[in-house]
Amino acid sequence: MEKNLILAGVGGQGILSIAFVIDNAALDAGYQFKQAEVHGMSQRGGAVQSHLRYADHPIHSDLIPTGRVDMVLSVEPLEVLRYWKTLSPEGWVVSSITPYINIPDYPDMDELLTQLVSFPSVVLVDAGKIAQAAGNLRAQNMATLGAASPLLDFDDEQLLKYVRVLFGAKGEKIVAVNEKAYRYGKAAGQFFRGLIEAGIAPLDAVWLTRRMDPATIDPAQAGRWARLASDKDALAAILEAGSDLDAARVGVPG
Repeated sequence: MEKNLILAGVGGQGILSIAFVIDNAALDAGYQFKQAEVHGMSQRGGAVQSHLRYADHPIHSDLIPTGRVDMVLSVEPLEVLRYWKTLSPEGWVVSSITPYINIPDYPDMDELLTQLVSFPSVVLVDAGKIAQAAGNLRAQNMATLGAASPLLDFDDEQLLKYVRVLFGAKGEKIVAVNEKAYRYGKAAGQFFRGLIEAGIAPLDAVWLTRRMDPATIDPAQAGRWARLASDKDALAAILEAGSDLDAARVGVPG
């Protein structure tokens, strides 16, 4: 087993925090790992990236060969496009779609989303909205990690153990916020994939997932939501009723 990740984002988004959680979970699981230093502009807002590798065998380089990346995990959507050519044919893109607009010619978000959903294996979540719902906008990195977690080789407790270690010195409130962001992000990512697997077009899956309440989103209901996609009036009525399929009293096949 070998897993090769590129962690991407901009300065200040907590790329090293994601690496800390995954690195330590890998050690606990008995894997070997290597992590390259974070490369990029040191000031807040500059592009940054790091290679992270873990495996059940010796790893001889901390840099991942082009075409061998299993996942680009990005806290900023535009940064995905820097690294997509490094992906293996089966590689995943897991990204927040919350932009960090740090350049004057930042692309139109509709165009950027169209490019992101063109990847065959993709998970997209609105980490900014999720982090706000969890209680702190700075928790976007943990929300994105949560979205990626089903594609990693650890259970929730293995990862959350080091979320608690990482933020423990800042107090229980900060720990709880980041743990909540992780769980909300995981649910949103699973809901997004559930919609796609049920036949929803990826852009429609983005649209619907963004409109869900991060605190109540239920991945198990993705199939039922997908069956509403062709009925925009029914979908609008349910969303107006608070994103609750049963409370909305709209006839939805089980």
